[in-house]
Amino acid sequence: MTSFSDLGVVRPLAQALSHSGFSEPFPIQIATLPDAIAGRDVLGRGRTGSGKTLAFALALLSRLDSRKAKRGKPLALVLSPTRELAMQINATISPLARKVGLSSVLIAGGMPFGKQLQALEHGVPIVVATPGRLIDLMHRGALDLSDIEITVLDEADLMSDMGFMPAVKEILDATGRGGQRLLFSATLDKDVDALVKKYLRDPIEHSVESAGIAHGEMDHHVFFVKQEVRDEMLAKIGSRQGRTIMFVRTQRGADRLAEKLQAKGVAAGTLHGGKAQGARTKALDAFKSGKTPVLVATNVAARGIHVDDISLVIHADAPTDPKDYLHRAGRTARAGESGTVVTLARLNQQREMKGLIKKALVEATFTHMDVANPELARITGAQEPTGEPWFPAAEHAPKKRRTSRPGGHAGEGGSGAVGRHKSRHKGRSDGSGSQGQRSDRPKSGSGGGRGRAGGGSGKPPGGRPGSKPGGKPAGGSGGKSGGKPRHKPKA
Repeated sequence: MTSFSDLGVVRPLAQALSHSGFSEPFPIQIATLPDAIAGRDVLGRGRTGSGKTLAFALALLSRLDSRKAKRGKPLALVLSPTRELAMQINATISPLARKVGLSSVLIAGGMPFGKQLQALEHGVPIVVATPGRLIDLMHRGALDLSDIEITVLDEADLMSDMGFMPAVKEILDATGRGGQRLLFSATLDKDVDALVKKYLRDPIEHSVESAGIAHGEMDHHVFFVKQEVRDEMLAKIGSRQGRTIMFVRTQRGADRLAEKLQAKGVAAGTLHGGKAQGARTKALDAFKSGKTPVLVATNVAARGIHVDDISLVIHADAPTDPKDYLHRAGRTARAGESGTVVTLARLNQQREMKGLIKKALVEATFTHMDVANPELARITGAQEPTGEPWFPAAEHAPKKRRTSRPGGHAGEGGSGAVGRHKSRHKGRSDGSGSQGQRSDRPKSGSGGGRGRAGGGSGKPPGGRPGSKPGGKPAGGSGGKSGGKPRHKPKA
């Protein structure tokens, strides 16, 4: 049996892998590690989930063993198309890097600059990044790529599909000449092939498995379904045991489907590019932990979700491109496990779906499916949902309203906007609260002014909304405030 040490991986890393239960390398690692550790440019082709991340991680860590980086000048760069994928790559590299005296930093959009800038300032050897944020830091002068010795392009074909090629070329042009380049991709289309010819020097190519999905690891099914029973069928499938990911075409479609599933009692979360990074991370963590065993996602997440034990992938909206089909399907049957892939298609899509499946190089069964068909439960594990609505936890805790103090800060409106808030509201209020007025602020019960200096809608201590301390009414019926702060009541 081939070991990681046999492939040239340095001893601390090999020992760490052994202690973690990774004693036997995957085929893509056996094929690429010796050449990558020797310093050759490598073109690695393998389907998603084949172990590419660990392959290039071990190569660059073995080569940089205990090296130090200058401030703002890293030694290795791993470029990824999506935040989720970059996060997962960094999660793989970071603990292993510590075993050989190295460190890494994640640089991606939707995250605060502070920690990223601080890590670069201290001198971090390894940067894992998405193209957009990396370019931002380069243009700010916070990052210099001239010391880069190893550059890894992961999922290069997806970067091409997402329009990142101009940014990728700018980044590669900024790296030091003569550095090593490792490019990993599931497919080689025109743009990726041009990238290989321009930036890789005499690369050795290792292709493990075809670009399609190996037959026998996955069961592929296409269900031709009447549109009126689609939502009911998805609710039954979502009620199954085990992790399920459902892919849809649009962000709005993801939110709508998740709401329909939740109304039927299915614990479902959403993941798409319209969500804030914190919400995306929370949704993915809940899916990993099993709190929400169903995840509804768009294509942008198709290659950013590296979660074990996803036993079922549902194309709730049928894909139109064989590459999209394969990358969605690649969320299941990872690390040697088996899985099932089901596509829901309309009755008039039979010819279209048969052509797509043929181009994807997979074998599938085609069935006219109804919710009452026992084959639905046999293939997917579908069962009746509880029917009791499931409510997700709030993605962001609501901000606490700050109560007003007599003669002090009025919070959300109330008695007296003085001190540091005086300078924020120049000019006069018209009594309607239109200046600086928030649309979600409750109206005053007295009918007076609603601005910060008006009759007030805040709730002062010891009184109800719209009243002064001591229980006397606040604000007159006319609502005239003149923009001046209310004086503190005399004792």
